[in-house]
Amino acid sequence: MKRRDFVRKSFLIGAGFSFLPASRLFFPGLLTMTPTSRVVEVNGPKVRSGLSFNRAILEQLLDQGLSQLYQTENPQQIWNNLFSKKDVVGIKVNCLSGEKASSHKLLLEIIIERLQKGGVPPGNIIIWDRMNKDLESAGYSINQNNQNKVRCFGNDAIGFADRLYINGSVGSLITRTLTDLCTAVINVPVLKDHGIVGITLAMKNFFGAIHNPNKYHHQAGNPYVADLYEIPLIRQKTRLTICDALDAQYEGGPPFKPQWTWPMNSLLLAVDGVALDRVGWKIIENKRKEMNRPPLKEITREPEYILTAGKKNLGQSDLSLIDWQKINV
Repeated sequence: MKRRDFVRKSFLIGAGFSFLPASRLFFPGLLTMTPTSRVVEVNGPKVRSGLSFNRAILEQLLDQGLSQLYQTENPQQIWNNLFSKKDVVGIKVNCLSGEKASSHKLLLEIIIERLQKGGVPPGNIIIWDRMNKDLESAGYSINQNNQNKVRCFGNDAIGFADRLYINGSVGSLITRTLTDLCTAVINVPVLKDHGIVGITLAMKNFFGAIHNPNKYHHQAGNPYVADLYEIPLIRQKTRLTICDALDAQYEGGPPFKPQWTWPMNSLLLAVDGVALDRVGWKIIENKRKEMNRPPLKEITREPEYILTAGKKNLGQSDLSLIDWQKINV
C-alpha cells in the first residue's frame, strides 16, 4: 500500500469519530463503524427519460450509492439501522429556486419509500424548508396537520423556537421543526453555485433552518456557515446527507440559470457533510474550468468556510484525506 493511501485509511479509521452523531456511531449487525469521511458520487447517465427521470434507475442510484457508502449489499438494512420506528425524520430540502433547481420530488418519494419500508410511519416523516411558497414552487404539496400522511411545510408555517442559539459568529432562532418535532434529519441539498458564498451544499442548506440567514453572507460566508453547522442540535440530528446533483449549476446561483446548468445525473452521499461540501466544491471548480469560468478564488467567493469547518473538527476538508468513491449505474 502506498504511504499516502495508508495515511488516508488510518485517518479514516482513527480520527473520524467526532464528525458523527454520537448516538449513531455503531450499528450492531451492520458495520463496526460508519463511513466517516467517505463521499460516494454515483452517476447514472440513463437516469433521464425525456424531460423527466427514470424512477427505476434513480432508485438504483440511491440504493447502490448507499451500499457503497456503507460497504454493504443490503441498502434497506441501512435505513432500518439509521432510523427507528419512533423517530420523527425531517427531510431538509432546498427549494429556493423552483422546480428545476430544487431537491427533486421524485428523489424524495424514493427516500420516503425506504423510510416507510423500515417502519417509520408516514406522519413521522416531515419534508421541510424555509417557506411554504418555496416548497410549492418545487412541486410539493403542503400538509401541516394530517399525521396520517407525510407532512410538508415551511418555517413560516411552524415558527421558530424562543431560544436564541449562539455559537461563534452566529446568533439565531431555529425552526421548531428542528428543535421540537424532528429527532433525526436527512439533509438533501442541491449541487450549485452561490453568487456570494461560492457554493451552497450540505452545510449552507441549514441557513434554511434559521430566522436570519441574510446576516451571514459577509466574507463569503466565513466563518458563519461553519459556526451554524457546529451547533450540536444540527450536527447530532443529521444522520445522512444525500446531495441532489441530477441537475447541477456552476454559475449564477442560487437562482436557477439554465445557461449555467448541466445534467450531471448524479447523487452524492455522505455522513460527513464537510467532506461532501469539499467534494462538491471541487466538482464545481472543475466544471467552471471546463466552461472557461474563473476559479471562485479569483472572484472573491472561494468557500473558505469549508476549510474553517475542517479546522473546527466538524468534518474532513482536506481533499487528499477524503475517501471519494465514484461509481456508475
